[in-house]
Amino acid sequence: MADALAKSGLYFDELSKIRVLEPEVAQETNELKEECRDFVEKISEFQKIADGFILMVDTLAKEVEKEKMKAIGARNLLKSVAKQREAEEQQLQALIIEKSMELERLRIQYQSLQKTEMDQQELIEHLVLHR
Repeated sequence: MADALAKSGLYFDELSKIRVLEPEVAQETNELKEECRDFVEKISEFQKIADGFILMVDTLAKEVEKEKMKAIGARNLLKSVAKQREAEEQQLQALIIEKSMELERLRIQYQSLQKTEMDQQELIEHLVLHR
């Protein structure tokens, strides 16, 4: 009788219940169902790990970007300080040139005054002697 039912596509399982699938096919289906459940669990775990990794990389990227901006700011500050010092150096060079020119002018004026003093001293001596 079991063979007659099997020909019509009906089977008995180990609990003597009538089934439409062959017991081997039903067993393979259940095994596949378990394997699929395990696979889905592993995929879910992988997704959690991947999400954690992505979060960590995003956090690290934000920190790197923040440090990059600090470095750019520091570099710009350094450039502005360098330009400021260069401008200050040029001002000081100009002041040195100006003071050097004033010193030369005063030296020439001093020499002229010394000559005038000598001339006047000679004149006074000449006048005193010829009196």
